[in-house]
Amino acid sequence: MSRSKIDFAKQEGLVPAIIQDYHSGRVLMLGFMNETAWQKTVETGCVTFYSRSRNKLWTKGESSGHRLLVKEVATDCDQDALLLRVEAFGPGVCHEGYESCFYRRLQNGTWVETEPQTFDPAEVYGGQK
Repeated sequence: MSRSKIDFAKQEGLVPAIIQDYHSGRVLMLGFMNETAWQKTVETGCVTFYSRSRNKLWTKGESSGHRLLVKEVATDCDQDALLLRVEAFGPGVCHEGYESCFYRRLQNGTWVETEPQTFDPAEVYGGQK
């Protein structure tokens, strides 16, 4: 494997992409990229994922307007996972209406929503997530 390439072969053509806020350091979401999504992300500077459920590419913000502008990219030692530090445009990245997809905490064995929504997903997505 070339030391300058991401290893897409190991996980059936996909790599996990952890999205972290460039300013606060908060983890915003986890998505997956295939090689085409990765190339589009590098070329445009806007995060593009591969949707496993829809079997297609999608650029974050194409329906919500809540775009993710890449500021910095890192990879792990095996080069089969990505960490993208981004500037987030919009009140949140989660399709459920939160700043981060990680808005639940395990408390006494129960998942609890620990922060308020930052936007109404019905207004942004019109009932389609």
